[in-house]
Amino acid sequence: MQKYIKDVFLFSFIFMLCDCERVHTKVDFELQCEHLFNPLGVSLDSVRFNWSLPDEVGIGDDSVCVFLSEKKEAVECFEQSALYKTLAPLSVSTLYEKPDLMPGVTYFWCLKTGHFVSEIASFTTAFSLDGASWISDGKDCNDKSSSYYKKIVYVKPGLSHAYIVLASAGLHEIRVNNEKIGSHCLDPMFTRFDKRILSVTHEITTALREGENEVKVQLGNGWYNLQSVAVWNFDKAAWRGRPAFLSKLILEYEDGTRDEVVTDDSWTTADSPIVFNSIYTAEHYDARKKAENLSGKPVKVTDSPTKLICSQMVQPIRVTDTIFCSRMDKLNDSLYVFTFPKNIAGVTCLNLKGKEGTVVRLKHGELLNESGTVNTGNIDYHYRPIDGSDPFQEDIVILSGTQDTFSPKFNYKGFQYVEVSASSPIVLTKNNLVAWEMHSDVPVKGTWHSSSDMLNRLWRATNRSYLSNLFGYPTDCPQREKNGWTGDAHLAMEVGLFNYDVITIYEKWMNDFIDEQRPDGMLPAIIPTSGWGYDWGNGVDWTSSIVIIPWLIYRYYGDDILLRRMYVPMKHFMECVEEKSDDYLTDWGLGDWIPVKSQSNVELVVSIYYYVDANIMSLIAERMGLENDKVYYESLAGKIKNAINQKYLSKCDGLYASGTQTELAMPLYWGVVPDSLRSKVAENLNKRVINDGYHLDVGVHGCKTLLGALSDNGFIDTAYKVVTQTTYPSWGYWIAQGATTLHENWRTDVIIDNSLNHIMFGEVGAWLYKSLAGIRLDENQPAFRKTHIKPYFPKDLECLDVSYKTSYGKLQLEWQKKGKEVIYHLHVPAAMEVVLTSPAGDVDNYGGGDYVFKWNVNYD
Repeated sequence: MQKYIKDVFLFSFIFMLCDCERVHTKVDFELQCEHLFNPLGVSLDSVRFNWSLPDEVGIGDDSVCVFLSEKKEAVECFEQSALYKTLAPLSVSTLYEKPDLMPGVTYFWCLKTGHFVSEIASFTTAFSLDGASWISDGKDCNDKSSSYYKKIVYVKPGLSHAYIVLASAGLHEIRVNNEKIGSHCLDPMFTRFDKRILSVTHEITTALREGENEVKVQLGNGWYNLQSVAVWNFDKAAWRGRPAFLSKLILEYEDGTRDEVVTDDSWTTADSPIVFNSIYTAEHYDARKKAENLSGKPVKVTDSPTKLICSQMVQPIRVTDTIFCSRMDKLNDSLYVFTFPKNIAGVTCLNLKGKEGTVVRLKHGELLNESGTVNTGNIDYHYRPIDGSDPFQEDIVILSGTQDTFSPKFNYKGFQYVEVSASSPIVLTKNNLVAWEMHSDVPVKGTWHSSSDMLNRLWRATNRSYLSNLFGYPTDCPQREKNGWTGDAHLAMEVGLFNYDVITIYEKWMNDFIDEQRPDGMLPAIIPTSGWGYDWGNGVDWTSSIVIIPWLIYRYYGDDILLRRMYVPMKHFMECVEEKSDDYLTDWGLGDWIPVKSQSNVELVVSIYYYVDANIMSLIAERMGLENDKVYYESLAGKIKNAINQKYLSKCDGLYASGTQTELAMPLYWGVVPDSLRSKVAENLNKRVINDGYHLDVGVHGCKTLLGALSDNGFIDTAYKVVTQTTYPSWGYWIAQGATTLHENWRTDVIIDNSLNHIMFGEVGAWLYKSLAGIRLDENQPAFRKTHIKPYFPKDLECLDVSYKTSYGKLQLEWQKKGKEVIYHLHVPAAMEVVLTSPAGDVDNYGGGDYVFKWNVNYD
């Protein structure tokens, strides 16, 4: 018996060594935890692993093995003790379901399938903040200064790892030995602060040295203590207070010991050179106040401003590009105007030496006056300044007399032009001012390029507007409002899903929905909110985001965690809508906002979203195995659909209501039209668009649905002519007028209350993938496991090159014309199935591989 045990032990040991030493093929699975690469601060409540299947793996019968351990070598050698779970072939995600993970521990993991192995990834679970106190400088919330907080930390010999965890009410920047920690900007993300504040974790090992170290935190107001006054009342928010923070430093040593340094009354505080900061307007900086000369005072230990602290598991906001000005105009010795090649969201960086005490003002905007100065009239419309001390989008710098460098830490703006004025003459060149583009730094998933310069510029403009409105939550515009308008977000969401990896942004934002939802299920128009928006703009056509967004996340990613988390809030929302509906119809909404000229029926528009929500709810309930709910919402959707058609559909002529583009497009796009009348309604829509000269005559909801309604019902040529139109009103008109972002109004001569960087008309960016490239999701298989492609070859387009990264690999298609022949190249990832429809209508299925097709196209 003893010999048997020894033999088994020896065999197991030899097997382990063999597996460790055998030749494996390492391929890139792009391992992510919580949809982030090697994240820090992962909550024990949710640990998800996800990955992409590389082409090398192919389609086989090999299981996917997930190895996980605190010991990297155990994962490297695929030790049996590190085997967490064996999954079915072609799996792309799993949820960690054991209760054995510990806080503040780094875990390593990898995948193995057949002889293929992944790279080793890691994640560090969230550290406890127990023992730390909230501290502030004790000043009144109306005090305009920004304070530093300092602590001297002693590090013993043998440091192996060091981390800092920080949660702040307001924004923060961390420096260790005067080195900025991390590349993030504007941490933490905007939340309903009295209900939830996010903590951020950084590794700071390399920033520390043996012995004495200075840890310095600077706080900004952010949305927590907004002092600027605008119509949305954030200056009156219930949570408003002086910025404060809670932090812990963790020092881990090679001998296994650990030291912790927490925020308490031993920290000191001092004023900083930032004498005013507003996330909404600008930042003011007195360069004469050198940070090293500021004396410290005791901090104030304060009560917690929030009920809940959560880890910030979100793609961070970063500076993503440095943009140099394309033109500088000197208007006089103390007035210059810088022009940048594109409209962006971000900040500028000024490098200047001038007379001590000189006041320099940097006014940012999207328009110029006839005199050549910056005009902010299109974006300061909702601003209500108390006095002239806080000019809109205008940074103020007081020079020190030496070389000064200034860029805002706690603000961002939307702009293309910057007017630099000074209280005394200054000398500037084009090199004195650069722009830093900022947004949530989401990885790229899609690329799109064609032979049409206009379409390429339109694709870039759409993406730029999308990113300009992604700052930890989706916004409407980066200058005038910076609000999380619920309607804008769901209207433009597929632009993001086709181009970027955005799941973490929307998962975070849905938590904000939970925090803002009232007991009766009602949501506000903007989220987060100060309390504004429960009485206007929050109807069904806007707040349907709570249903549409989780569903789209599931469809594009195959991850149903958000569906499960949001299902109860969704049900509360539906109960609220049902309460406000009469005979299965509702006019609770704004309707087709900002139309070109034709007004569409509000009840029809809003009731269609009521139907959309009920239909999605039935699909979600089915996915979750909730049969009673499925039956209920399926029945509700049918009743809403019947009520819409009974009241608004003229069956004899195939028109809805008065027959505007929106009134015809929305029922077609969202599946409200009876099958027997689809072709008739589609023909009427096509005729209406042709009669309108292939121009748009829609607002936001018509814009979302028009191109798809035409393309999916046999009139893609008409849709293409609308997209490529270059006269007013059209997307191409904006581009022809020099726009580098999408606008809020189809007219370009509106200079009051008209953002030039808006995303709500952005559906065209998704259409470029869905219809022009022809890439569609399968109805039954999410995440593009099965992908439908129906390519379209417009007469005046010579070539197209598109790629899209999915969990099942990177799909690539490229075509070009040679005479009357199209050469079509298709790369199908090994784990994906493509259903391809040829120009002749032939439908065939293709597995992983590279394919070349030659098709004749006849435009006669």
